[in-house]
Amino acid sequence: MDSKTNQFKAEIAEMLDLVVNSLYSKKEIFLRELVSNASDAIDRAKYLGLTEKDLVADNPEWAIEIAVDKTAKTMMVSDNGIGMDAEDMEKNLGTIASSGTKAFRQALKEKGGDALPELIGQFGVGFYAAFMVADKVRVVSKKRGTSSAFMWESSMDGSYTISDATREAFGTSIMLHFRDDQTEYLDYWRVSELIKKYSDFIAYPIKFRQIDIPKDEKDEDKKWREERESKPLNTMVALWKRNKKDVKPEEYNEFYKHLTRDWEDPFETIPFSGEGQVEFKALLFIPKKATMEMFMPHEKRGLSLYVRNVFIGDDMEMLLPPYLRFVKGVVDSADLPLNVSREMLQDDAIIAKIKSAVTAKILSTLETMKKDAAKYGDFWKAFGSLLKEGVHTDYQNAERLKKLLKYPTARGEAGKLVFLEDYVKDMPSEQKDIYYIIAEREEDARRAPQIEQARKHGADVLLFCDPVDEYLTESLREFDGKKFVDLARGDVRFGSEAEQKAENEANEKAAGELKGFLETVKKTLESSVSDVKLSTRLADSPCCLVAKENAMPPSMVRMMRAMGQDVPEEKRILELNSSHPLIKKMASMKGAELDDAIALLYDSALIAEGSPVTDGARFGKLISALMMK
Repeated sequence: MDSKTNQFKAEIAEMLDLVVNSLYSKKEIFLRELVSNASDAIDRAKYLGLTEKDLVADNPEWAIEIAVDKTAKTMMVSDNGIGMDAEDMEKNLGTIASSGTKAFRQALKEKGGDALPELIGQFGVGFYAAFMVADKVRVVSKKRGTSSAFMWESSMDGSYTISDATREAFGTSIMLHFRDDQTEYLDYWRVSELIKKYSDFIAYPIKFRQIDIPKDEKDEDKKWREERESKPLNTMVALWKRNKKDVKPEEYNEFYKHLTRDWEDPFETIPFSGEGQVEFKALLFIPKKATMEMFMPHEKRGLSLYVRNVFIGDDMEMLLPPYLRFVKGVVDSADLPLNVSREMLQDDAIIAKIKSAVTAKILSTLETMKKDAAKYGDFWKAFGSLLKEGVHTDYQNAERLKKLLKYPTARGEAGKLVFLEDYVKDMPSEQKDIYYIIAEREEDARRAPQIEQARKHGADVLLFCDPVDEYLTESLREFDGKKFVDLARGDVRFGSEAEQKAENEANEKAAGELKGFLETVKKTLESSVSDVKLSTRLADSPCCLVAKENAMPPSMVRMMRAMGQDVPEEKRILELNSSHPLIKKMASMKGAELDDAIALLYDSALIAEGSPVTDGARFGKLISALMMK
């Protein structure tokens, strides 16, 4: 092909300029990224070679080489992996995934200082880390299964060139021309230190070679050089196969960063072995923070899968239930066939058993973590919403998951959460059910009129304010033999049998006295409510809105409508507090005055639960008139 020079896109040029000219204290990260890319290229070649035998007909000894030339101030990182053709170079080296570019540029601008190098790689731009130390980068590659080699070259002048090249072996070599102030990375000891620090777990030997050998090299120097060049810089023992007592925390941390491109250490590290019906090794990590893609249904997620040290693929979602999608890590199985495909794995019995074992291990880790209130609090803040999904989707582990749930309560301080078992333990002896209220905001739930009688009788109330909570109530039916009761739904009674009997008698008497008033309110609001009756759940407020016992949850209504289904609005019941002075006052009103008061009463019930009023203009006029009086 003819030599072809292209300009970097403006946004990429800006990003590269930020990378090169920002104040970095750890430029060393470039080597980790290049070695990781080389390892990935070999992984891909090995995997494709399982079914496309011609790709590995040369029977390669998989390896990565770092060759330095101190005289020329160059370093070459080479692999014998899958390689690239001109199209691959254009795609992988000439552009950056648009989703990553913008986020990376923004992160660079916001973070600043020492945190910047750790951002390299997270957004798929690891190769460009080379420009932190080099003023020119040349890539020569020959793709397996082809006969031509190509070269990509850039000097950070806003452009790159792709041209024909000569290369006998398959794979890729990346040559860096170091800037004068970055030649420390040409030293064997510095390279060895960085490989041990960042890439000791890479499964292929990483060799070091010196190109510029002095003509007058002494015998002892030659012997020492040849000895060091014959040995890998890394141990090559997969980190997940090493005994955890022999692995330092920083080694786990670096592997996690290599695997996820996260710039922070993991929140929790979980190494373990699966034994019994299936045998496998696993190394799992819980991150410190949830990322946006965890809440996007079509984003890739899952664990990396190896079969007897051969990389099969990453983002293997079948290894984890969806609600544990925040967990990262590696599973290495000795029982799966090497030529397994992603489609075959979906229904594989061994995968199902691995998934079950991995899920059980994660849940047992969280059960242990519960004992550390502060630590579990941090975990719950990051991933609690995801964990809740499991109660609805994982019937087998639903009871274990319920014990891991935390909620704010009406009696507790704002921001303080309790486990369900603690809520049950603190229930008054006469309380038979677990009470909860649903609201969009915690402050709305705390002042909801529907919970007044519960609190008056010493019962606490769980506040369901997470969007997933309402959806969860369909599955969260009971805990420790006690039913969950929505205080804004159906008929709810409090107190002893004697108290309930006395309350019934009082309500029946009041209903007779207020019969005409109740009928008038019902007729006035017939387009908005299904019924008007006296309440057993109110203590201080004049009114509240409640749903029928078997009414469809509002979340289900919204979801079905979003799917295009015609779902009629389910009217709720307006309950009135017969002992409230306002209700007694309204019972004596007539005509337009009563109509206006009823409209204000209904709107006040909506406002109390955090809902918008039906007619804002009329509400404003009525409030103004009331204030004038």
